[in-house]
Amino acid sequence: MNKWIIYIASTAIGLLGGYLYWHFYGCINGCTITGVWYNSTAYGGLLGYLAGGMAVDQFIKK
Repeated sequence: MNKWIIYIASTAIGLLGGYLYWHFYGCINGCTITGVWYNSTAYGGLLGYLAGGMAVDQFIKK
């Protein structure tokens, strides 16, 4: 399995998760991350990318 597939898939899942978090639980005033959709989505994508980095170590044998 190619490592970039894991990175892309985990980032896409993170982006979707960040957007859904903003949509259902995001606040309106005073929240830096969840106040607007693009901040929450970008933060989710970053967390997904980092989680994908940990998953690469598990799935790709060295």
